[in-house]
Amino acid sequence: MNPVDRFFEISARHSTVSDEVRGGVVTFIAMAYIIVLNPIILSGTEDVSGNKLDFAQVSATTSLAAGVMTLLFGLFTRLPFAFAAALGINSFLATTVVGSVTWPEAMGLVVINGLIIMLLAITGLRRLVFDAVPMQLKLAITSGIGLFILFIGLVDAGFIGSTGVASPPVGLGSDGLGSISTVPTLIFVLTLLLTTILVARQVRGSLLIGLVAGTVVAVVIEAIWHLGSATDRPGGWRLSVPAFSGSPFAWPDLSLVGELSLNSFSRIGMLATIMLVFTLVFANFFDAMGTLTGLSREAGLSDDRGTFPRLRSALIVEGAGAVVGGATSSSSTTVFIESGAGIEEGARTGLANLVTGALFLAAMFVSPIASIVPSEVAAAALVVVGAMMASHLRHIDLSEFSVALPVVLTVAVMPFSYSIANGIGVGFITWAVLRTAAGKAREVSPLLWVVAAGFAVYFARAPIESLIGS
Repeated sequence: MNPVDRFFEISARHSTVSDEVRGGVVTFIAMAYIIVLNPIILSGTEDVSGNKLDFAQVSATTSLAAGVMTLLFGLFTRLPFAFAAALGINSFLATTVVGSVTWPEAMGLVVINGLIIMLLAITGLRRLVFDAVPMQLKLAITSGIGLFILFIGLVDAGFIGSTGVASPPVGLGSDGLGSISTVPTLIFVLTLLLTTILVARQVRGSLLIGLVAGTVVAVVIEAIWHLGSATDRPGGWRLSVPAFSGSPFAWPDLSLVGELSLNSFSRIGMLATIMLVFTLVFANFFDAMGTLTGLSREAGLSDDRGTFPRLRSALIVEGAGAVVGGATSSSSTTVFIESGAGIEEGARTGLANLVTGALFLAAMFVSPIASIVPSEVAAAALVVVGAMMASHLRHIDLSEFSVALPVVLTVAVMPFSYSIANGIGVGFITWAVLRTAAGKAREVSPLLWVVAAGFAVYFARAPIESLIGS
């Protein structure tokens, strides 16, 4: 074996260099939308001082942080899990945090959150929490993430949308009115059909072929019909328009690197700041734990207890992602569930991460090219991967109700609440209560009770914050 093979354990994991390269490319394609979506979320909201982040600057630092952390994770852990800005946390920053503090102060809180998570990982507490989770819940987390990915894909494609009324909250079509009415959503359906046929026939490179074919068709259709963006005209592309405009190259503006502040303690007080950090830590901690659990099992790298190689290093580096994300004003950077697309394409080692990371760094200079893949096409890969991950439910014995309810709630709450952490929290609480009530108290780790209590506080944080404020 050559040094690269030995270092990344490519042959030992029954992979090849071509599998890793292909998997790394597919992961990047599946994640490339974050280059556009993250700046949309972060630059669209004024902070407490009336200032906004610049779209182009956030896009550049999003690629920078994703590239750096994906490379580091691949080198330190040799696992094929790519990093990018965490969607739940960036939304929390934009909708909640900057209503009380400035953007630099919000990013300072993200850095504090990352340092706390790294400390928990270094001391071994994060590993203890990971080991305290029963295997049934670990399988449920994997399956729940699968349904979450699938749901994200359907929403991103406009196949499912909000109805705008209380009941039913969602429906078929981007407007939720029960009909597929846009060309981009039709492209999603065709890409999904092609990809699933290739997967069913066990064609190597199925996801990559589907993504490339779907993108080519989208580019041709846009060139003929000029659908444009959905924000400008009904029936357009939801996130990125598959067309070139201007120069394909752009020099990245990294002015936001280092733009953070710890002044939030004096601005809103110690208790309010602690509650914001507590929320960030809980969301970051358990979102990442769930994603790592699901991806490692999907890659066939976890053992019977759900642990995987270099778990300690993975937990430490993942915490560092929040520090890097805060320091670059791109929000907390964490392991991305879309890495499952690359895993299904054959990625099994950190070599795939080197490919994905390099493409993210290159995207800083060729952002117009990187954003050419429409979300409707990338969504097809997410639906396929989500279905594969959800199939892990078959390994869980649901004959006991005290097992069935926590498992089902874990799986259901993730997509319904659009949060991995929420699903994990509900699962932990119901598992601890029901297994104890069923006379299985010895199966519930004391640490799991502690975490369940923490989640109870996490779920009640809004009234708690109100009490603190009063």
